[in-house]
Amino acid sequence: MTQPVLPHRADKKCNGRQRLKNYTISELAREFQVTPRALRFYEDKGLLSPTRDGLNRVYSTRDRARLKLILQGKSVGFSLSDIREILDLYTLEGHRAQLKLSLKKSREQIKNLEKQREDIEAALDTLQKGVKWTEEKLQELGPGAEVEQSARAYERVARAGLDGDAAHLDS
Repeated sequence: MTQPVLPHRADKKCNGRQRLKNYTISELAREFQVTPRALRFYEDKGLLSPTRDGLNRVYSTRDRARLKLILQGKSVGFSLSDIREILDLYTLEGHRAQLKLSLKKSREQIKNLEKQREDIEAALDTLQKGVKWTEEKLQELGPGAEVEQSARAYERVARAGLDGDAAHLDS
């Protein structure tokens, strides 16, 4: 919910007035790089409300703006219920209430993400120390039995090759 809803895009003039643009499911899916199934899912969840033209879904500029907000909310980690709450406020109480709730939820999400970052940094630190310790222990132990076995196997193959070459030179 980082960007404001853009003004409606107009299509063509109809009787001197601008007609709002409509979108097909394919157009919105392509524009926002989501699947048509995702759009139907958001419709099932009540986040989008396309009209119907026969069997075809017709999305309005309002649906397009809502989809943009849904995807922005998802990208910063909001749940669909948080997104719905913010979107529904616009129609119920106006833009000011929506902005206030969006601000509150955004601040909460920032705190959540900062905590996750701290947890990730701590986990990375622990793993890096573990890797360093393991490398030092392996260095202290020296080459393992599998290295010695590989070296002996290589030596046998090399000798067999040399013995074969020597036999070949004798003929």
